[in-house]
Amino acid sequence: MINALPLFFAAVVGFGHAFEIDHLLAVSNIVTRRKTIWEALKDGIYWGLGHTSTILIIGVLMILAKLGISEQTFHFFEAGVGVMLVVLGVQRIRKTWEHEKWHADQHHHLQAHDHRLAYGVGLVHGLAGSGALVLLVMTEIKEALPAVLYLLVFGMGSIAGMLLASGVFSLPFSQKLADAGPWRWRFTLLSSLLCMIVGGKVIWENLMSN
Repeated sequence: MINALPLFFAAVVGFGHAFEIDHLLAVSNIVTRRKTIWEALKDGIYWGLGHTSTILIIGVLMILAKLGISEQTFHFFEAGVGVMLVVLGVQRIRKTWEHEKWHADQHHHLQAHDHRLAYGVGLVHGLAGSGALVLLVMTEIKEALPAVLYLLVFGMGSIAGMLLASGVFSLPFSQKLADAGPWRWRFTLLSSLLCMIVGGKVIWENLMSN
């Protein structure tokens, strides 16, 4: 019989995991494309699904297939997340500048239902910290199937957390404020610059300082 307490703990940890600074900066740069909270919430769901997909894939390989992944490899994974954050920031600034000049409203209409970016960012983000999470689970839960279930519940918690985070971060970019061009641009510039700064810090910590 599976103990419910570790699963509850997994959900809580997963929910809190969504609010780590690199996650929040990434999702803030994604939802700046949106003018409705509903579309931003769907971005949060897709981010969580991508994040959970990577966690489960790595978890199954390490727990069921007994695949070993070195600590150095996970440093490269983390650095990859840093590169992604820098690229997200640069691309968001570039595209926002272009949209302000060339038919921004039309672009938002065409891209309104495209959540591939959010899912892809979630996939990459799942690499960061996934090794530590799986190793922690393996030390606490000896049986394979309960360990995989733990990771799945963790993923569900992260989806819920990112759903809330994406909704909150979308508020400055809602339809009402979207018409106030200067404010929208300032919010976008701030989140993009922070994303690039944190991304550079992640790259340095995982490549240069090791």
